[in-house]
Amino acid sequence: MELLDTVSRIVHVGTAITLVGGTVFTLFILLPSAKLLSQDAHDLLAGEIKARWKRFVHIGILLFLVSGFYNFFQALSLHKGDGLYHGLVGTKILLAFGLFFIAAALVGRSSKLQPMRDKKGIWLKVMVILAAVIVAISGYVKVRGAKPTSTDVSVVARD
Repeated sequence: MELLDTVSRIVHVGTAITLVGGTVFTLFILLPSAKLLSQDAHDLLAGEIKARWKRFVHIGILLFLVSGFYNFFQALSLHKGDGLYHGLVGTKILLAFGLFFIAAALVGRSSKLQPMRDKKGIWLKVMVILAAVIVAISGYVKVRGAKPTSTDVSVVARD
């Protein structure tokens, strides 16, 4: 199980690095630079990037869901009765679902979501903020570790 746990963690963190890094790059480097292009060149570049990036987004969401739920279910026994852990991880999961929706909407084709794609800069900012909050929650719950149970406390007190 240790190997599977390790692979799942690497997949989860690697996916986060790839997708969050790509989003930050797009927002702060690519969009401002692309404004220098003619409209035709801009549209061509945007189409090519979207065609390639959507594969990363769709595969990344799948990898996040599989590895994230695996990691969560593996951690359940360590955090039984730990309300703060469950509240934070539940919040993280809900924020991630919102982030997944925005990411999929920005690379999608639905005409109903075109207004979001028309305001890509705003939605990329929302995505970066959501990602930062999710990473902060993840970092905290990982460093915090498991809440000591009453038996853990009594054993420590006797030592």
